[in-house]
Parts: sequence; C-alpha cells; structure tokens
Amino acid sequence: MTIQSKLRPLPPKKLLALDGGGIRGVITLEVLIRLEALLRETKAAGNPEFRLCDYFDYIAGTSTGAVIATCLSLGMSATEVRDFYHSTCKQTFSPAGYLQRFRYKYEDDKFSALLREVLGAETTLGSEKLRTLLMMVMRNAVTDSPWPVSNNPYAKFNDRSLPACNLDIPLWQLVRASTAAPTYFPPERVRVGDQDFLFVDGGVTPYNNPAFQLFLMATLKPYRLQWPTGPDKLLLVSVGTGTTPHANAALRAEDMNMLYNASAVPTALMFAASVEQDLLCRVFGKCLVGPSLDSELGDLVGDEGLPGAKLFTYLRLNAELSRTGLDDLGLNNIQPENIQLMDSVEHVAELQEVGRALAERIQIGQFVTPF
Repeated sequence: MTIQSKLRPLPPKKLLALDGGGIRGVITLEVLIRLEALLRETKAAGNPEFRLCDYFDYIAGTSTGAVIATCLSLGMSATEVRDFYHSTCKQTFSPAGYLQRFRYKYEDDKFSALLREVLGAETTLGSEKLRTLLMMVMRNAVTDSPWPVSNNPYAKFNDRSLPACNLDIPLWQLVRASTAAPTYFPPERVRVGDQDFLFVDGGVTPYNNPAFQLFLMATLKPYRLQWPTGPDKLLLVSVGTGTTPHANAALRAEDMNMLYNASAVPTALMFAASVEQDLLCRVFGKCLVGPSLDSELGDLVGDEGLPGAKLFTYLRLNAELSRTGLDDLGLNNIQPENIQLMDSVEHVAELQEVGRALAERIQIGQFVTPF
C-alpha cells in the first residue's frame, strides 16, 4: 500500500488516534500488538508481513503517541515499536546535568539521536517512506498555538511551491517537538522556511487525545481530503495511555497553594481536554466500545450520543490506572503509584501487564464488519 492509495476518498476509511502519556505508551503498544495480530489473521490470512499501516489510512498521535504513530506509518510492526521502547526507554529518560535540572528533568541529545537513527536523519514529513497519512500534534511556543501537522499533500501549508512547506521539515524533529514535555525535556527548535520556532509537547494543547481533531482533518473542507462520513464509511479507533484520576477526599483549601497548583492544574487540564475529545467522538460517532466517561454520562455506547445520523464508528480503548481500575482488569498485584507517572521507566513490565489485560477485551468483529 502507498500513500497515494490511502488518499483516495473511496470508503470505508480507517483512522487510528494515539494519546500522549510518556512511557505509558507501553500500554498503547500492547493493545496495538494484539489488534495487529487479530487483524493479521482475519484480514490478511495470516500474512506475516501484514502491518497496521496496511489496515489504517490515517494515523495520528501526540507526544509518545506521535512516536508510535510515525513508526507505524513507516511500516514498523507494533512489536518492533515495543522492542524499540524497551531497548531505549532509559536512554530516552536520561537525567539532565545538575544545572540543567532547574529548567528540565531530562536531556534530549540521546533521544534525538535515537529518533534520527530509527526514522532516518534525512526523512522528511513528505517522504514516500510513509505508508499512511500521518498527523502529529505539537505546540508552537513562539506563536502560542497548537500545530496539528500532517503529511496530507493537499493541505494548505504542504504546498510544494511555498518557501516554507511543512513537508520539507525533518520527520524526527517533528516527533521530537511533539514529545518535548515542559519541565521534562527542553523545547525543540525547528526551522520552517526562513523562520525558527520553538515547539513543545502537544500534550499541553487540547489534543493530547487527538481523536476528534483527526476526524476533523479527514473530513472538513479546509483540510482538502473531505472523506465521506457515516458509521459504515469511517472507522475511528482511539487508544489511550491510561487515565490517572487523583481524587482526594481529605483535600483542604489551605493545601491548594502555589506549589500544589503548579503541579496539579496542568495535569487536570490535560485530563479534562482528553476526556472532552473522547466525549465529542462518542456524541457524534456511533460508539461501540469505551469505558465510562463519568457517573452521569456513563459510556454512551450504542445510540446514547447525539440523536440523528452518526458520522463515524468509534472505539475507545483505555484503562483507569487507579486501584479500582487495576482491580477491574484483574491486576491487584500492581500498585497504582508505580505506573501513573509519565517517566515510570522502572515499571515497564507492569505497564505491559496493564496493556495486555486491556488488549484481551478487544472484540475483533468490531474492526472487520463492515471494515
């Protein structure tokens, strides 16, 4: 399959959206490994060369999701991406020097080198090596705006006649920019045409969960793809890295000082934005799978969303990394605090357990009929 074949608007079209979440992307990968194996047997007659890029037409990711999305789009298997994560996670989260730690926790040189090695130092966003449409999200700190960047050749800023064509940007730099979480990593400086911009993690935009934005970029007229909508024409699969609710019944007003707010407010906003993206997908799409959103809305599975015609079929695969959520997955041996942080590199094996338990709940029939 080539990207040209993916561009054709003939339905059905299949979209895959991957959340941010640091090393918790290991959860996502275990889900994708099982999904790839099931699709290989049902859609490719056991062909060992089958990859998720052969099934999905458009793959999007934010932060760690951008790393996974890019690797999948380049034709790597989900297992190969997981092996990459396992072999490099400690290099990725390499502690910064003592003086640098006043600005960020980890240095980026080793991670940047790994990205250049795996993705190719000369590979650009417009490379023919990419086998699907690809979108990743970052935040341009200079212009104070979210940047959902794609390799869609019809997109306004991908015009080859422009002096600042996005397709000419090195792919590894865009991935590095999408993962530049403030306080964790330094920003990434990217040259676009004759101007330099500083980019930080897309997780500090409304699109840490990029699912609904991906749907819009596949269907809205300004993005110039305009793929047909309908539950039998468009499938959107969204995979999370686990939610980490921090309910605190003992919280006092005097506890909510500047230090508390500095650590709690950004996380709370990211969580709320991710839930909102999920909610929009369940309202406008026909939701087949998804955990409960909250105690009032429930899961909106089936026809519980907005009345009227649905715009796509939607599946949300995610886990709650609380004591209750882990127990529900049968994982009472795992302590929530060990796996909730984005840099829990010492607990990768436990994150794998969570991903595998979640993956066991995949119903392959939801992916192959009518898709």
